[in-house]
Amino acid sequence: MKTRMVSALAAGFVGMIALATTTGAAELKPYDKASFQAAQQKNQPIVVDVWASWCPTCRAQEPIIKTLAASPDFSELTIFRVDFDTQKDVVRAFGAQSQSTLIAFKGKTETSRSVGDTSAQKIEALFRSTVKN
Repeated sequence: MKTRMVSALAAGFVGMIALATTTGAAELKPYDKASFQAAQQKNQPIVVDVWASWCPTCRAQEPIIKTLAASPDFSELTIFRVDFDTQKDVVRAFGAQSQSTLIAFKGKTETSRSVGDTSAQKIEALFRSTVKN
């Protein structure tokens, strides 16, 4: 009985942490053209993450991206993930030559681009380029 109560309390605590960390966080979502265009029309900050499940560089970028996405500095940012293997037409439309490509936009204007970068400082600079006036 005591073990179940501790487990229930722990689960509730974890849920509260999850809720707290998502408040004011950037939105991470799979790429779809309509949502991307709507964000551009609203002049929102956007990062496109061209990603592949088998890519070690993409896996190294992921915790950096998630940490930055949780920052209140990027609460208005939307991060669209493009699957390098299944969304080839989208990859070509963005002019991405490989997976692990990050493309930043402020509305319709591209503000920065990186390929294969795993430096937290450089990825943060790319994110910041989307929120400059």
